[in-house]
Amino acid sequence: MRTSTNRILTTHTGSLPRPPFLANAMVEKETEKEIELSEDQLRELVTEAVDDVVGRQVDLGLDIVSDGEMSKIGYSTYVKERLTGFDGEAGALELADLADYPELLARSLNGLVTTTPACTGPISYNGQVQLQHDLDAFTAALQAHHVPDAFIPAASPGVIAIFLANQYYESQQDYLAALADAMAVEYRAIVDAGFILQIDCPDLAMGRHIGVAPKRVDDFIAEIELNVVMLNRALEGIDPTRVRVHLCWGNYEAPHHHDIDLVDILPTVLKIQAQGIVLEASNPRHSHEWRVFEKIRLPEDKVLIVGVIDTSSNYIEHPAVVAERITRYASVVGRERVIAATDCGFATFASFLPVEPRIAWAKLASLTEGARLASHQLW
Repeated sequence: MRTSTNRILTTHTGSLPRPPFLANAMVEKETEKEIELSEDQLRELVTEAVDDVVGRQVDLGLDIVSDGEMSKIGYSTYVKERLTGFDGEAGALELADLADYPELLARSLNGLVTTTPACTGPISYNGQVQLQHDLDAFTAALQAHHVPDAFIPAASPGVIAIFLANQYYESQQDYLAALADAMAVEYRAIVDAGFILQIDCPDLAMGRHIGVAPKRVDDFIAEIELNVVMLNRALEGIDPTRVRVHLCWGNYEAPHHHDIDLVDILPTVLKIQAQGIVLEASNPRHSHEWRVFEKIRLPEDKVLIVGVIDTSSNYIEHPAVVAERITRYASVVGRERVIAATDCGFATFASFLPVEPRIAWAKLASLTEGARLASHQLW
């Protein structure tokens, strides 16, 4: 994994706004409406969208780019198309902060469309064709735009277990183990193709307030300890320097007053076999948590990929604010171990856009400018 040796590098957290025609086609497919496009035509649209989105990232000066998750209906629920065993029906998720303020529910989750089938049979990975198309489309786009550093996100076993309920395995541990063994196929293929693997892990943060009431902190810590064991099982044999993990408290506009504090989960997170930790650092609930690293020392083999752009607000951050956020983290962990990023994705589900697409790109422009300002201060 490339690090900030002579300037602050920039990246983001994976998903980017899809072209409207592609997003609409994906939603129609997801909701089983009749669509005019064949699978081959849909894949061609994805290929074109990946090329475009890579070019736009390069034009903005981002150092470490993604494919924008153009092929995925959602960052977590896409796996139902790549895993066997998901033929049941599960209820919708509830969020404790929105349960306290239900008047915000429609606004907070406006546009979110995805199905969440339950697990009713043995799990195995059968998404090799879809995955290979993703790898090929991204490789071609990177070659066309001469990009050396790139990552592909994939869902963690724990977040899959949150969205796709277990109705087959005898225990949560058995369910997570089956998911880990299956997703290991995708993880290894991404790394073997030459990309950095980003594991999306909202289960390690947002998982605490899934439901009508938040879990007790001690109970939640015990839960994510198991999730980390199973994630490490899936990562076995993969070089940790090729892996980064994304913590997320939920990329939706809401009170977030039940978010667990970073200081409570960080010791567990640091056990993951990954060099990079991608964390939210700019939204109003977590912007103070740079001070956590004054108390908990970041291990020498870890790098912080710091969210300095909020992805649930249409404010465009001033570059000076971005630079200030970067330098705060550099002051506690060292400039070489800070990479500037976004709090979360700008389109974690194909039709879910908390930030207007044009504003999302403007925010990324502010990210790269803020990183330049910070670099001038730090070097």
